[in-house]
Amino acid sequence: MKYFKKMRGTTQSPPRVSLVEVMWSWIGAFFGIAAVGLIHTSILDQLGLTLVLGSLGATAVLVFGAVRSPLAQPRNVLGGHVFSALIGVFAHQTLGTIPWLAGAAAVATAVAVMHLTKTLHPPGGATALIAVVGGDSVHGLGYLYVFVPTGLGAALLLFIALVVNNIPKNRRYPEYWL
Repeated sequence: MKYFKKMRGTTQSPPRVSLVEVMWSWIGAFFGIAAVGLIHTSILDQLGLTLVLGSLGATAVLVFGAVRSPLAQPRNVLGGHVFSALIGVFAHQTLGTIPWLAGAAAVATAVAVMHLTKTLHPPGGATALIAVVGGDSVHGLGYLYVFVPTGLGAALLLFIALVVNNIPKNRRYPEYWL
């Protein structure tokens, strides 16, 4: 019974954010994803672009919608994506003939490495998996995938987050760098 009691939760959901906060989150996410999509359109095919934007879209939710979260801080955004991309490319190149195994190994190892390096960033799991299932345009990049689109996309979102999140008087980003 004690096991099932833990599933009830122990606290309440956080309060709703103000409409001004919603507006700033929308502005940041719009310009962040637009910039990432525009830059990567010429590098990736439709499948690769869709997958990469999915991963970076999740990052946009964190850096514009949960600016104070430890998962949204620069160390986590850059480190989580870059470590996960490295692991994903390695998994594809060593286990790629068995995609389900390569994907599972990539995501599980990315989670472990992000924990060990204090760079836990949930979209990093998607970044690792995309390296495995991303199709020809992603696979053709090899380890360049770590820098473009992954590193460049994360850095671009981080730059836009620094600009947009510090415009309102009562909002700031980041909480810390390292």
